[in-house]
Amino acid sequence: MNKALVVILAAVTLDAVGIGLIFPILPALLRDVGHVNEVATLLGLMLALYAACQFLFSPVLGVLSDRFGRRPVLLVSLAGAAIDYLIMAFAPQLWMLVLGRAISGITSANMAVATAYITDISSEEERARRFGLFHAMFGIGFIIGPVLGGVLGDFWVRAPFIAAALLNGVNFALALFVLPESRHGTPGARFDLDTLNPFKPLKWALTFKALIPLMAIFVIMNFVGTMYGTIWALFGEDSFKWNGMMIGLSLGAFGVFHAGAQAFLTGPAVARLGERWALVVGMACELTALVILGMATQGWVLFALAPLFALGGIGMPALQSLATTQVGPDKQGQLQGVLASLVSLAAVFGPLFFSFVYFQLRGGWPGLTWIVGAGIYLLALPLMLGIRRTHRPVPLSAE
Repeated sequence: MNKALVVILAAVTLDAVGIGLIFPILPALLRDVGHVNEVATLLGLMLALYAACQFLFSPVLGVLSDRFGRRPVLLVSLAGAAIDYLIMAFAPQLWMLVLGRAISGITSANMAVATAYITDISSEEERARRFGLFHAMFGIGFIIGPVLGGVLGDFWVRAPFIAAALLNGVNFALALFVLPESRHGTPGARFDLDTLNPFKPLKWALTFKALIPLMAIFVIMNFVGTMYGTIWALFGEDSFKWNGMMIGLSLGAFGVFHAGAQAFLTGPAVARLGERWALVVGMACELTALVILGMATQGWVLFALAPLFALGGIGMPALQSLATTQVGPDKQGQLQGVLASLVSLAAVFGPLFFSFVYFQLRGGWPGLTWIVGAGIYLLALPLMLGIRRTHRPVPLSAE
């Protein structure tokens, strides 16, 4: 593994830790700052705002990284994130917290640049495995982040935000002093301000017919994926009377298996099955886990389901690998920006939808929300028929 890959994966891990720190404690912070007890709807609105900012700025950062290079864009976004978390740590009023989440959404759009960076330094044959490592490192961040956030949040509700600011500062230093540039861009070329329109890259991507079913599946998977961040903490509190530490530990267990599966199973699964069937297997595992979770009456079930949920994660790197084969190397930043904006678009409406569903069901059967998500997941299955397999599966021994 080369130096550039190690550094960008380390940066992704630190970024995930910073994001994961606040998940277990965000409902408690909203209660503290907003002086309200019922926060399901407010939490959904906050997460939707965060995602809306990601949607608007992910393609912008992707295009800017194609033009000016990956490293400068990463540096600006990481510096902004560190400053923003400090502001949120000491926000005395709800509107300041809302503004902080909006700025956090803008700075977190740098994931599009990170995935473009990995595309730059990887051959086509290496991409699925390296995207698996990318998601695994993000998963490791969610092992450390939520556990640490739960512990710190039980001590002081604002402590996780200070820790997130420090981690983003470390991440900035890592990118500044260690990370090499993967693509120097073309700063002398003509620059059309219209390319900063977040909808224009999406229109560009829709001109590739083979990308359309891939993007549709991407939206559905990420729409359903917003359930975890939206209702996991609320579900743990309401169903099992968990505190911040238990919520953090459950998310940490989820992250351990998820990271392991994506680091060590994605490459072999794609090599043996091909991207399309790796995606099908992953979706089948996650569907099964969601249905079981919806019927759970004991907290230990969430821990027991972690391996099955982890197997569900092998499909996303395969899907990203398929998408990268549809455009040239000079457009990978733009493509990753589009994919990141689709993730964010799903995350705008997902938290609003699932927080509403959960609010309606929490008094009777809150776990039904997970089964509703599984039903939406089924919409992606017919789209599998529109995916073109890009290569023949090869035996594992041929890797």
